[in-house]
Amino acid sequence: MPVHDLSEGRAVLARVTEVARSALARYPLSDEAEVTLISVSENATFRVDDPATGERAVLRVHRLGYHTDDAIRSELVWLSAVRDQEGVTTPRVLPATDGEPLVRVPDPDGGPARTCVMFEFLPGTEPPQDRLVEEFERLGEVTARMHRHARAWRRPASFTRFHWDYDAALGATSRWGRWRDGVGVTGEAARLLSRLDRELRARLAGYGTGPERYGLIHADLRLANLLVDGRDLGVIDFDDCGFGWYMYDLAAAVSFIEHDPRVPELIDAWARGYRTVLELPAEDEAEAWTFIMFRRLLLVAWVGSHQGADIARTLGAAYTDGTCELAERYLSGGF
Repeated sequence: MPVHDLSEGRAVLARVTEVARSALARYPLSDEAEVTLISVSENATFRVDDPATGERAVLRVHRLGYHTDDAIRSELVWLSAVRDQEGVTTPRVLPATDGEPLVRVPDPDGGPARTCVMFEFLPGTEPPQDRLVEEFERLGEVTARMHRHARAWRRPASFTRFHWDYDAALGATSRWGRWRDGVGVTGEAARLLSRLDRELRARLAGYGTGPERYGLIHADLRLANLLVDGRDLGVIDFDDCGFGWYMYDLAAAVSFIEHDPRVPELIDAWARGYRTVLELPAEDEAEAWTFIMFRRLLLVAWVGSHQGADIARTLGAAYTDGTCELAERYLSGGF
Protein backbone atom coordinates (compact mmCIF):
# COMPACT_ATOMS: atom_id res chain seq x y z
CA MET A 1 0.00 0.00 0.00
CA PRO A 2 1.41 3.45 -0.90
CA VAL A 3 2.23 5.56 2.14
CA HIS A 4 -0.48 8.13 2.82
CA ASP A 5 1.83 11.12 2.67
CA LEU A 6 -0.76 13.57 4.00
CA SER A 7 -0.55 11.74 7.32
CA GLU A 8 3.08 12.74 7.75
CA GLY A 9 2.43 15.87 9.82
CA ARG A 10 2.24 19.63 9.55
CA ALA A 11 5.25 20.06 7.30
CA VAL A 12 3.62 18.19 4.43
CA LEU A 13 0.37 20.11 4.90
CA ALA A 14 2.30 23.38 4.73
CA ARG A 15 3.82 22.28 1.41
CA VAL A 16 0.43 21.12 0.10
CA THR A 17 -1.05 24.51 0.99
CA GLU A 18 1.73 26.16 -1.02
CA VAL A 19 0.88 23.85 -3.90
CA ALA A 20 -2.77 24.96 -3.66
CA ARG A 21 -1.78 28.63 -3.71
CA SER A 22 0.47 28.07 -6.71
CA ALA A 23 -2.30 26.23 -8.54
CA LEU A 24 -4.51 29.33 -8.46
CA ALA A 25 -2.28 31.03 -11.04
CA ARG A 26 -3.33 28.38 -13.55
CA TYR A 27 -7.01 29.35 -13.36
CA PRO A 28 -8.94 32.44 -14.49
CA LEU A 29 -8.87 34.03 -11.03
CA SER A 30 -7.73 37.41 -9.78
CA ASP A 31 -4.50 37.94 -7.87
CA GLU A 32 -6.61 38.36 -4.74
CA ALA A 33 -7.88 34.78 -4.78
CA GLU A 34 -7.00 32.79 -1.67
CA VAL A 35 -7.27 29.23 -0.37
CA THR A 36 -8.53 27.87 2.95
CA LEU A 37 -8.01 24.25 3.97
CA ILE A 38 -11.39 22.52 4.45
CA SER A 39 -10.36 18.96 5.19
CA VAL A 40 -7.68 16.31 4.91
CA SER A 41 -8.90 12.83 4.14
CA GLU A 42 -7.74 10.89 1.12
CA ASN A 43 -6.65 14.23 -0.36
CA ALA A 44 -6.39 17.83 0.83
CA THR A 45 -9.45 19.93 -0.04
CA PHE A 46 -9.41 23.72 -0.11
CA ARG A 47 -12.07 26.39 -0.47
CA VAL A 48 -11.10 29.02 -3.03
CA ASP A 49 -12.42 32.56 -2.56
CA ASP A 50 -11.88 35.35 -5.06
CA PRO A 51 -12.79 38.68 -3.39
CA ALA A 52 -12.49 40.52 -6.71
CA THR A 53 -15.38 38.58 -8.25
CA GLY A 54 -17.14 37.14 -5.22
CA GLU A 55 -16.76 33.68 -6.75
CA ARG A 56 -16.08 30.55 -4.74
CA ALA A 57 -14.79 27.13 -5.80
CA VAL A 58 -13.23 23.97 -4.35
CA LEU A 59 -9.69 22.86 -5.11
CA ARG A 60 -8.62 19.28 -4.51
CA VAL A 61 -4.90 18.59 -4.14
CA HIS A 62 -4.28 14.88 -4.57
CA ARG A 63 -2.19 12.76 -2.26
CA LEU A 64 0.73 10.95 -3.86
CA GLY A 65 0.48 7.40 -5.10
CA TYR A 66 -3.28 6.88 -4.86
CA HIS A 67 -4.54 7.58 -8.39
CA THR A 68 -2.88 7.97 -11.75
CA ASP A 69 -3.85 11.00 -13.79
CA ASP A 70 -5.72 8.68 -16.17
CA ALA A 71 -7.76 7.38 -13.24
CA ILE A 72 -8.53 10.93 -12.09
CA ARG A 73 -9.64 11.86 -15.59
CA SER A 74 -11.90 8.80 -15.60
CA GLU A 75 -13.48 9.90 -12.31
CA LEU A 76 -14.22 13.34 -13.77
CA VAL A 77 -15.72 11.82 -16.92
CA TRP A 78 -18.20 9.74 -14.91
CA LEU A 79 -18.99 12.56 -12.49
CA SER A 80 -19.89 14.74 -15.47
CA ALA A 81 -21.78 12.02 -17.34
CA VAL A 82 -23.99 11.09 -14.38
CA ARG A 83 -24.93 14.76 -14.04
CA ASP A 84 -25.51 15.46 -17.72
CA GLN A 85 -27.19 12.16 -18.64
CA GLU A 86 -28.97 11.14 -15.42
CA GLY A 87 -29.62 14.53 -13.82
CA VAL A 88 -27.83 13.80 -10.54
CA THR A 89 -26.50 17.01 -8.98
CA THR A 90 -22.70 16.80 -8.97
CA PRO A 91 -20.12 19.62 -9.06
CA ARG A 92 -18.90 20.79 -12.44
CA VAL A 93 -15.20 20.52 -13.14
CA LEU A 94 -13.68 23.98 -13.69
CA PRO A 95 -10.90 23.82 -16.27
CA ALA A 96 -7.64 25.72 -16.05
CA THR A 97 -6.92 28.59 -18.44
CA ASP A 98 -5.45 26.12 -20.93
CA GLY A 99 -8.71 24.15 -20.90
CA GLU A 100 -7.29 21.17 -19.03
CA PRO A 101 -9.23 19.64 -16.11
CA LEU A 102 -6.02 18.55 -14.35
CA VAL A 103 -3.19 20.81 -13.23
CA ARG A 104 0.25 19.52 -12.20
CA VAL A 105 1.98 21.72 -9.62
CA PRO A 106 5.58 21.27 -8.42
CA ASP A 107 6.28 20.65 -4.75
CA PRO A 108 7.94 23.77 -3.23
CA ASP A 109 10.64 21.61 -1.62
CA GLY A 110 11.47 19.70 -4.78
CA GLY A 111 9.32 16.64 -4.10
CA PRO A 112 7.01 15.00 -6.66
CA ALA A 113 4.53 17.28 -8.41
CA ARG A 114 0.91 17.01 -7.32
CA THR A 115 -2.26 16.85 -9.37
CA CYS A 116 -4.95 19.44 -8.65
CA VAL A 117 -8.58 19.67 -9.78
CA MET A 118 -10.95 22.63 -9.38
CA PHE A 119 -14.71 22.12 -8.87
CA GLU A 120 -17.62 24.46 -8.63
CA PHE A 121 -18.83 25.17 -5.11
CA LEU A 122 -22.24 23.54 -4.70
CA PRO A 123 -24.77 25.04 -2.29
CA GLY A 124 -26.24 22.97 0.51
CA THR A 125 -25.43 21.39 3.85
CA GLU A 126 -24.87 17.90 5.20
CA PRO A 127 -28.18 16.05 5.83
CA PRO A 128 -29.52 17.16 9.22
CA GLN A 129 -29.72 14.52 11.93
CA ASP A 130 -33.41 15.18 12.56
CA ARG A 131 -34.26 14.37 8.91
CA LEU A 132 -31.99 11.40 8.28
CA VAL A 133 -34.80 8.96 7.50
CA GLU A 134 -36.31 11.28 4.89
CA GLU A 135 -32.91 12.04 3.40
CA PHE A 136 -31.97 8.35 3.22
CA GLU A 137 -35.08 7.66 1.19
CA ARG A 138 -34.01 10.41 -1.17
CA LEU A 139 -30.46 9.06 -1.17
CA GLY A 140 -31.76 5.63 -2.15
CA GLU A 141 -33.47 7.14 -5.17
CA VAL A 142 -30.34 9.13 -6.16
CA THR A 143 -28.12 6.07 -5.70
CA ALA A 144 -30.38 3.98 -7.93
CA ARG A 145 -30.18 6.64 -10.63
CA MET A 146 -26.38 6.49 -10.44
CA HIS A 147 -26.46 2.69 -10.65
CA ARG A 148 -28.87 2.81 -13.57
CA HIS A 149 -26.50 5.13 -15.37
CA ALA A 150 -23.46 2.98 -14.57
CA ARG A 151 -25.14 -0.15 -15.94
CA ALA A 152 -26.13 1.45 -19.23
CA TRP A 153 -23.21 3.81 -19.76
CA ARG A 154 -20.72 3.07 -22.48
CA ARG A 155 -17.45 3.87 -20.78
CA PRO A 156 -14.64 5.43 -22.85
CA ALA A 157 -11.90 3.01 -23.89
CA SER A 158 -9.46 4.93 -21.69
CA PHE A 159 -11.63 4.61 -18.57
CA THR A 160 -9.74 3.14 -15.63
CA ARG A 161 -10.72 2.91 -11.96
CA PHE A 162 -9.79 0.50 -9.20
CA HIS A 163 -11.96 -2.18 -7.58
CA TRP A 164 -13.43 -2.43 -4.08
CA ASP A 165 -13.63 -6.21 -3.96
CA TYR A 166 -12.53 -8.29 -0.96
CA ASP A 167 -8.85 -8.40 -1.94
CA ALA A 168 -8.64 -4.65 -2.49
CA ALA A 169 -10.43 -3.82 0.75
CA LEU A 170 -9.43 -6.49 3.27
CA GLY A 171 -7.28 -8.99 1.46
CA ALA A 172 -4.00 -9.17 -0.38
CA THR A 173 -3.81 -5.59 -1.66
CA SER A 174 -5.54 -3.80 1.26
CA ARG A 175 -5.80 -0.39 -0.39
CA TRP A 176 -6.22 1.47 2.92
CA GLY A 177 -3.85 -0.75 4.86
CA ARG A 178 -4.50 -3.87 6.92
CA TRP A 179 -7.26 -3.77 9.49
CA ARG A 180 -4.86 -5.73 11.72
CA ASP A 181 -2.78 -2.55 11.90
CA GLY A 182 -5.76 -0.52 13.08
CA VAL A 183 -5.68 1.41 16.34
CA GLY A 184 -6.26 -0.89 19.31
CA VAL A 185 -6.45 -4.12 17.28
CA THR A 186 -4.81 -6.48 19.77
CA GLY A 187 -5.63 -9.61 21.75
CA GLU A 188 -9.31 -10.52 21.84
CA ALA A 189 -10.20 -7.71 19.44
CA ALA A 190 -7.85 -9.12 16.82
CA ARG A 191 -9.28 -12.63 17.27
CA LEU A 192 -12.87 -11.44 16.99
CA LEU A 193 -12.18 -9.33 13.91
CA SER A 194 -10.39 -12.28 12.33
CA ARG A 195 -13.61 -14.26 12.70
CA LEU A 196 -15.51 -11.39 11.15
CA ASP A 197 -13.05 -11.21 8.27
CA ARG A 198 -13.46 -14.92 7.51
CA GLU A 199 -17.24 -14.67 7.64
CA LEU A 200 -17.29 -11.67 5.34
CA ARG A 201 -14.99 -13.36 2.85
CA ALA A 202 -17.26 -16.40 2.71
CA ARG A 203 -20.48 -14.39 2.47
CA LEU A 204 -19.13 -12.16 -0.29
CA ALA A 205 -17.80 -15.12 -2.25
CA GLY A 206 -21.26 -16.68 -2.09
CA TYR A 207 -22.95 -13.42 -3.03
CA GLY A 208 -20.84 -13.15 -6.17
CA THR A 209 -19.88 -10.40 -8.58
CA GLY A 210 -22.43 -10.82 -11.34
CA PRO A 211 -23.29 -7.68 -13.36
CA GLU A 212 -26.61 -7.33 -11.55
CA ARG A 213 -24.74 -6.98 -8.24
CA TYR A 214 -21.34 -5.51 -9.07
CA GLY A 215 -20.38 -2.51 -11.19
CA LEU A 216 -19.31 1.13 -11.15
CA ILE A 217 -20.22 2.80 -7.83
CA HIS A 218 -19.53 6.04 -5.95
CA ALA A 219 -18.15 4.04 -2.98
CA ASP A 220 -18.20 6.91 -0.46
CA LEU A 221 -21.78 8.20 -0.12
CA ARG A 222 -21.32 9.09 3.56
CA LEU A 223 -23.14 12.10 5.00
CA ALA A 224 -20.15 14.42 4.55
CA ASN A 225 -20.36 13.87 0.78
CA LEU A 226 -24.06 14.77 0.48
CA LEU A 227 -25.45 18.30 0.16
CA VAL A 228 -29.09 19.08 0.93
CA ASP A 229 -30.31 22.18 -0.86
CA GLY A 230 -34.06 22.46 -0.53
CA ARG A 231 -35.56 19.56 -2.45
CA ASP A 232 -32.25 18.70 -4.11
CA LEU A 233 -29.65 16.23 -2.86
CA GLY A 234 -26.20 16.82 -4.33
CA VAL A 235 -23.37 14.29 -4.39
CA ILE A 236 -19.72 15.31 -4.15
CA ASP A 237 -16.30 13.66 -3.86
CA PHE A 238 -16.16 10.87 -6.43
CA ASP A 239 -12.49 10.28 -5.58
CA ASP A 240 -13.14 6.70 -4.40
CA CYS A 241 -15.49 5.76 -7.22
CA GLY A 242 -14.65 2.45 -8.80
CA PHE A 243 -15.95 -1.05 -9.33
CA GLY A 244 -17.66 -2.73 -6.42
CA TRP A 245 -20.89 -4.19 -5.13
CA TYR A 246 -23.89 -1.90 -5.61
CA MET A 247 -24.97 -2.60 -2.02
CA TYR A 248 -21.66 -1.18 -0.86
CA ASP A 249 -23.03 2.28 -1.66
CA LEU A 250 -25.64 1.75 1.07
CA ALA A 251 -22.96 0.60 3.51
CA ALA A 252 -20.83 3.67 2.82
CA ALA A 253 -23.83 5.88 3.57
CA VAL A 254 -23.83 4.79 7.24
CA SER A 255 -20.08 5.21 7.68
CA PHE A 256 -19.24 6.32 11.23
CA ILE A 257 -22.90 6.10 12.36
CA GLU A 258 -23.25 2.30 12.30
CA HIS A 259 -24.21 2.27 15.98
CA ASP A 260 -27.09 4.69 15.52
CA PRO A 261 -30.28 2.86 16.59
CA ARG A 262 -31.99 4.33 13.51
CA VAL A 263 -29.78 2.38 11.08
CA PRO A 264 -32.41 -0.37 10.44
CA GLU A 265 -34.91 2.40 9.68
CA LEU A 266 -32.36 4.13 7.45
CA ILE A 267 -31.81 0.88 5.52
CA ASP A 268 -35.57 0.52 4.99
CA ALA A 269 -35.86 4.15 3.85
CA TRP A 270 -32.93 3.79 1.44
CA ALA A 271 -34.46 0.63 -0.03
CA ARG A 272 -37.83 2.36 -0.50
CA GLY A 273 -36.20 5.18 -2.39
CA TYR A 274 -34.07 2.81 -4.44
CA ARG A 275 -37.08 0.81 -5.55
CA THR A 276 -38.72 3.90 -7.04
CA VAL A 277 -36.05 3.68 -9.75
CA LEU A 278 -34.67 0.13 -9.88
CA GLU A 279 -35.56 -3.31 -8.64
CA LEU A 280 -33.86 -4.28 -5.36
CA PRO A 281 -34.20 -8.02 -4.80
CA ALA A 282 -34.96 -9.10 -1.25
CA GLU A 283 -31.86 -11.29 -1.19
CA ASP A 284 -29.71 -8.22 -1.90
CA GLU A 285 -31.37 -6.17 0.84
CA ALA A 286 -30.90 -9.10 3.22
CA GLU A 287 -27.12 -8.68 2.90
CA ALA A 288 -27.18 -5.01 3.96
CA TRP A 289 -25.38 -5.74 7.24
CA THR A 290 -22.79 -7.87 5.48
CA PHE A 291 -21.80 -4.83 3.48
CA ILE A 292 -22.03 -2.51 6.48
CA MET A 293 -19.61 -4.74 8.39
CA PHE A 294 -17.37 -5.04 5.31
CA ARG A 295 -17.18 -1.25 5.16
CA ARG A 296 -16.75 -0.98 8.92
CA LEU A 297 -13.76 -3.34 8.97
CA LEU A 298 -12.28 -1.44 6.03
CA LEU A 299 -12.67 1.78 8.04
CA VAL A 300 -10.75 0.23 10.94
CA ALA A 301 -7.86 -0.05 8.48
CA TRP A 302 -8.49 3.50 7.23
CA VAL A 303 -8.40 4.95 10.75
CA GLY A 304 -5.07 3.23 11.37
CA SER A 305 -3.45 4.41 8.14
CA HIS A 306 -4.87 7.95 8.01
CA GLN A 307 -3.90 9.46 11.33
CA GLY A 308 -3.32 12.78 9.55
CA ALA A 309 -7.08 13.11 9.13
CA ASP A 310 -8.87 14.75 12.04
CA ILE A 311 -11.72 12.24 12.07
CA ALA A 312 -9.29 9.30 12.17
CA ARG A 313 -7.43 10.74 15.17
CA THR A 314 -10.72 11.46 16.91
CA LEU A 315 -12.12 7.96 16.35
CA GLY A 316 -8.97 6.08 17.35
CA ALA A 317 -9.29 2.88 19.39
CA ALA A 318 -12.91 3.62 20.26
CA TYR A 319 -13.86 2.88 16.67
CA THR A 320 -12.17 -0.51 16.90
CA ASP A 321 -14.01 -1.24 20.16
CA GLY A 322 -17.32 -0.31 18.54
CA THR A 323 -16.50 -2.52 15.57
CA CYS A 324 -16.01 -5.43 17.94
CA GLU A 325 -19.43 -4.83 19.50
CA LEU A 326 -21.07 -4.79 16.07
CA ALA A 327 -19.08 -7.86 14.98
CA GLU A 328 -20.40 -9.83 17.98
CA ARG A 329 -23.97 -8.99 17.00
CA TYR A 330 -23.41 -9.74 13.32
CA LEU A 331 -21.69 -13.08 13.94
CA SER A 332 -24.39 -14.16 16.39
CA GLY A 333 -27.15 -13.35 13.90
CA GLY A 334 -28.26 -10.22 15.77
CA PHE A 335 -28.84 -8.23 12.57
